[in-house]
Amino acid sequence: MNDHVISVPHSHLYPGLVLDAPDGVDDFVVLFSDDSESRARLLGDESGRPVLRVGGYMTTAGTVVDEKVWTVRETLRGGGRLRLRLGRPLP
Repeated sequence: MNDHVISVPHSHLYPGLVLDAPDGVDDFVVLFSDDSESRARLLGDESGRPVLRVGGYMTTAGTVVDEKVWTVRETLRGGGRLRLRLGRPLP
């Protein structure tokens, strides 16, 4: 599997979900369990805290998910990986 791909065992993101991302990479593809996918970019907000911008996508069931910016509640680095625990999406 490509290191620039994050696999998610669900068709949607939600608060509390932990994403296993490559450390040192801020732009990657999110591959959902239903084989839909989206582009994501790890950014910093005005205060420097991490946020994750996830592009819009359509699930294979036809549900349209708009682009969202998610807060990141927790980060953990190790072994060349970055684990991101999502907070709530920003309005």
